[in-house]
Amino acid sequence: MRSVLLPLVLALLVVACIPQPSSAVQDGQPKVTQGDIENLMASKEPSGNTAPGPRLGIGGMNFLQLLIDGGALMIPIGLMSLLVLAIGVERWIALRSSKIFPRRLRREIRRAADDELQVSPAELYRTAELFPSSASRVLKDLITKIGRPIPEAEATITESVQHEADRLYNNVRWLTLAAAVTPLIGLLGTVWGMIIAFYNTTQLTSGSNRVESLAEGIYVALVTTLAGLTVAIPAAILAHYFEGKITKNLATVDVEMRHLTPRFEQFEGKLRFDVGPRGITSRPIAAHATTTLHASSSASSPEAPPVHSSARPPKLKA
Repeated sequence: MRSVLLPLVLALLVVACIPQPSSAVQDGQPKVTQGDIENLMASKEPSGNTAPGPRLGIGGMNFLQLLIDGGALMIPIGLMSLLVLAIGVERWIALRSSKIFPRRLRREIRRAADDELQVSPAELYRTAELFPSSASRVLKDLITKIGRPIPEAEATITESVQHEADRLYNNVRWLTLAAAVTPLIGLLGTVWGMIIAFYNTTQLTSGSNRVESLAEGIYVALVTTLAGLTVAIPAAILAHYFEGKITKNLATVDVEMRHLTPRFEQFEGKLRFDVGPRGITSRPIAAHATTTLHASSSASSPEAPPVHSSARPPKLKA
């Protein structure tokens, strides 16, 4: 009996001496302490000495690189942008009020229209020569029609003002063209870029990321549309602004000239004014001069006395 119990006691003592595993390492799970977590978070934080790289555009996109990736159609869009800028500056200077209707010329026209004394077409013509502008050219055309019926002079004002409007609007038409054509060029570039993007996607291998490749091709293709709209919107605004400015200033010229026209009624049918290299000269109308000459000749010549004859008329034989 003692021989059986002795080995059993020894076995129990050996088992009691073996160290038991902790609960954190049970089931094969390693123990993670709070210090390990803090060390891991500290390693992921960027150091204060590290400077961020340059980021251009929104979300880190490089706009210059996008413009280059836009393709060959970005070249005509860029030329259109330069054209819009040049014409915008030129028309801004050329369509100033002093270039269309100078204040001094307007003041002289109003003085001639409101003055009770006789208006002098020669003086008005010299004033128009001193201030070359759209209004001065309309005034010169009106002076050449002095002596004709008033409706004909007013028709001349309308034609001359329309001619000046066409001349001033010549360069504005380029802005209208840029506003209409540039978005179409951008749309063409976008359609072509999307065709290329879809084609390149179909050529990828089975392990490639097709969605990422297609998305990159589409956002690059949309650059031309963005560039086209960026040029077209300012061009449309400038064209509308300049058109309104031309209409407003020439309407003022038309009103002032029509206010001056009634002062020329005194010359109707009597005098005409011709413009030559030496300036303006007046001449009487031929019909009026002939009538005046005939009236003065009749008044100066004495009346012829009646002729009395004592001779009897001969008798007729039967």
